[in-house]
Amino acid sequence: MNLLLAEDDALLADALSAQLRRAGFEVEHAPNGAVAEYLLVRQTFDAAILDIGLPMLDGLTVLSRVRVARPTLPVLLLTARDELSDRVEGLDAGADDYLAKPFDIPELLARLRALQRRAAGRIDQRLALGGLELDVAGRELRFAGARVALSPRELALTELLMQKAGRVVTKESIVARLSSWEADFSENSVEVYVHRLRKRFGELGVVIKTIRGFGYVMEAVDGPAGTAP
Repeated sequence: MNLLLAEDDALLADALSAQLRRAGFEVEHAPNGAVAEYLLVRQTFDAAILDIGLPMLDGLTVLSRVRVARPTLPVLLLTARDELSDRVEGLDAGADDYLAKPFDIPELLARLRALQRRAAGRIDQRLALGGLELDVAGRELRFAGARVALSPRELALTELLMQKAGRVVTKESIVARLSSWEADFSENSVEVYVHRLRKRFGELGVVIKTIRGFGYVMEAVDGPAGTAP
């Protein structure tokens, strides 16, 4: 399991990394929130441990930003605070689990194993809309059983729109997701990719509507769908 550990306490980070590696995890350390966000968006990890009190960007901010690009990444929050309101805030921000300091290493390892089991249950996750079906793990889009060829960026945008089908997806959230593929990705770039997808999906029973001033909505079209590409 490839794990990102975001912890600003160097002594604690070194001790945790050593324990995790002895337990069979591959660990990369981020000393602050900015580095954690950069690594999580641009690299692939099986799970992340985020300390809430990170410098530069706090753990909750990192989590909310990373959730746009990595919606299924298992995340465990670490914090010195153990108030109910703090736990609720962390879980509502998108955390999968929450562990208050000080904690025992066996409990941390048990929680990580639980996250592994939950993630394994999502391996075959599929998104469906109209006649489209997206294999999230396999990174493949199909229509009526036939593969729909898309570029990695087009596929990432399609996944985001299908995850939120029927709801508005803002340009800002699309820029955040696709910036992991292209450093200078802008809102103008979003319009280009949406235009491409509209052409691809025009006969596949799915439309992408523009909600002026807000973003886009992907919906299935009532009536007969087109033919497979």
